Amino acid sequence: MTDSPLETVLRRDRWVVGGAIGIIVALAWGYVLWLANDMDMGGMDMTGFRMIPAGIGIMLPASEPWRAIEFAYVFLMWAVMMVGMMAPSAAPMILMYARVGRHGKAQGKPFAATGWFAAGYLLAWTGFSLAATFIQWVIERAALLDSRMTIASNLLGATVLIAAGVYQWTPLKDVCLAQCHSPFLFLMRHGGFRDDIRGCLLLGLRHGGYCVGCCWVLMALLFVGGVMNVLWIALLALLILLEKLAPVGRWIARAAGIACVAWGAWLLMSLPQR
Repeated sequence: MTDSPLETVLRRDRWVVGGAIGIIVALAWGYVLWLANDMDMGGMDMTGFRMIPAGIGIMLPASEPWRAIEFAYVFLMWAVMMVGMMAPSAAPMILMYARVGRHGKAQGKPFAATGWFAAGYLLAWTGFSLAATFIQWVIERAALLDSRMTIASNLLGATVLIAAGVYQWTPLKDVCLAQCHSPFLFLMRHGGFRDDIRGCLLLGLRHGGYCVGCCWVLMALLFVGGVMNVLWIALLALLILLEKLAPVGRWIARAAGIACVAWGAWLLMSLPQR
């Protein structure tokens, strides 16, 4: 008996979903690279000014209050950056959701359901992006952020590093990270595949919530190395990927925690003595 085109595609769900994730990640990283190149300004002295991450060379005096359009651009930057950083580590869960859907009752709509699940996951990170935008505004208004969106205070930088390092060893980190290590177990613990939009969104949002709980403090390190430092963004994304997918991910997280505390302690010791 010859398979229908739909059945053939359904059996290739890994390629279809994986390809869609790959395209989304590539677009997100392309946008981040475009913004970073725009903010580089060829080494120009930006003292007294700040760049708006719009990709079109917009500068404003550092003392001028944020406008609504600047808040929107910064929020968009964070949201797209979170997609580029987090979608690769979420891919196994999304692929598992599509596969469970193929073998479940909803034979005709696993891809639509998977799309809503992924949307729920990204919605959690969109909420985080809104919070990160507000925090960036607070830090910038306190004159603690330079034109490269890097914390300009060694004391604040050390505090963030040590806090991040300590969090890597907390039970909450363990609980959240455990939800990412076993995609199938996560689905079974939380009701399995959903074929309705609300159920898919809520399940994706729940998984995204665990993921935010696992990685939010690592995202705070972007302020230490530079929010638009592409190499730093890539290194943090790689660390998150290893934490969530490697068999020894828990120990990688703890090793990263030790490194953060050591770096923070070094910054504290380098502060001028009174």
